[in-house]
Amino acid sequence: MKIKEDIRPVSYVKSHTADVLNQVNDTRRPTYVTQNGEARAVVVDSESYEQMKNALGLMKILSQSEDEIKKGEITDHKIVFSVLKEKLKNKK
Repeated sequence: MKIKEDIRPVSYVKSHTADVLNQVNDTRRPTYVTQNGEARAVVVDSESYEQMKNALGLMKILSQSEDEIKKGEITDHKIVFSVLKEKLKNKK
């Protein structure tokens, strides 16, 4: 990991935006943008962003499911499949 190359002050990003975007897209490593020595933003390529967004969505679904199980809000799979089969049958 070349962390030194991945941290840039906002002034650098302003004057070298195309270079930063090329680096992010070529390496698929995020670039951390600092302002007054503090991290303020992260620039990532669009494909990595979509993958992260999808992963977070799945994690949220899993977390909600775990909460429902803990609360006892469950339905037997046989009931679920019979309801789905009936709904599919009625659509035909």
